[in-house]
Amino acid sequence: MTDINEYGGGQHTADVLVVTTNDVPGYRVDKIIGEVFGLTVRSRNIGSQIGAGLKSLAGGELRGLTKTLVESRNQAMDRLVEQARARGANAILMMRFDVSDAAGMGSEVCAYGTAAVISPIAP
Repeated sequence: MTDINEYGGGQHTADVLVVTTNDVPGYRVDKIIGEVFGLTVRSRNIGSQIGAGLKSLAGGELRGLTKTLVESRNQAMDRLVEQARARGANAILMMRFDVSDAAGMGSEVCAYGTAAVISPIAP
């Protein structure tokens, strides 16, 4: 059985809500602060690359690389939330990930979105 914390993603903070949608049901957007992002670049581990090469011959999931990507995304998310919090936001709207090759040396993972201040709509 796979440990969800090891291979899962997502961030849960009490003070900054992160959503992939344009709005949050039951909340109004009081202020748009602007674009925020969190970035990390990870080099490739030679051991995991050799293991991945051997595994690719037989097929199946490359667990070492999967775990590294999850860690990279979580680190990028942590940095995204830190930047939004530092700018006074309590929400990040339209969050997305972008992953690209970093000059053949590793992977660049960027989490980005729109920092905003939201508040509950009174009933």
